[in-house]
Amino acid sequence: MRELFDEVAGKSPLDPREASRKSSRTPLRKRFYTSAGVVEAPDGFAVTLDGKPVRTPGRNPLAAPTRELAEAMAAEWQAQPEMIDPMAMPLTRLANSVIDGVAGNVQAVADDAAKYFETDLLFYRAGFPEELIAKQAEHWDPVLRWAADDLGAHFILTEGVIHVQQPETAVAAVRAALPADAWPVGAFHVVTTITGSALLALALKHRTLDEAQVWAAAHVDEDWNREKWGIDDEVEARRVQRQKDFEAAALVLKALG
Repeated sequence: MRELFDEVAGKSPLDPREASRKSSRTPLRKRFYTSAGVVEAPDGFAVTLDGKPVRTPGRNPLAAPTRELAEAMAAEWQAQPEMIDPMAMPLTRLANSVIDGVAGNVQAVADDAAKYFETDLLFYRAGFPEELIAKQAEHWDPVLRWAADDLGAHFILTEGVIHVQQPETAVAAVRAALPADAWPVGAFHVVTTITGSALLALALKHRTLDEAQVWAAAHVDEDWNREKWGIDDEVEARRVQRQKDFEAAALVLKALG
């Protein structure tokens, strides 16, 4: 079973897009258990299959710091039909990445997510049309005002995609608000890479925006294009999978405060 999740994880276990590419080449395995459950364990709350502990690809116990998260993972296992599809288990995949990859590299993963504060989605604004400019301001400006008022981080906005150097004091202020433990850091990294915005991930962590607001803010440009030109089926399928990964990460951030 761990080989199945090994293949899906790819070289970048926190990158859901890489996982999606891997999944298309990974044969599914037949379900071999009757029921999934949760037991209290030294590592927190462990997932079991027919009473036996589940292991991550790195051979660590599949366990979460709260019962809520462990039960959500167990529900993913329980919901599998005849064949086990790792792509239908976003929280389990995130847990594997956190336990095997993030736990021993928390600062490195946090630093990788923090790079987005230098080139965040929210800094780069459209010059036209007016409708898109207004939508970006509606969804993005409240986050920037919160960062300025509550965190003391004042960022510079620009039109187009030409890089603008952000003040070191602003970057330092938002970095200081990053999570510090493996599970929230791993979830923060996933939200950041999916949305393209560490500021949106930070707003979600601090409950300045809820999950639906963050998702909408991250897709202002994409949704505007969909309204004008219609929906591409392939793009839509990728978006649906990204949203599942986003929701799993959002659940972790909410459960861990």
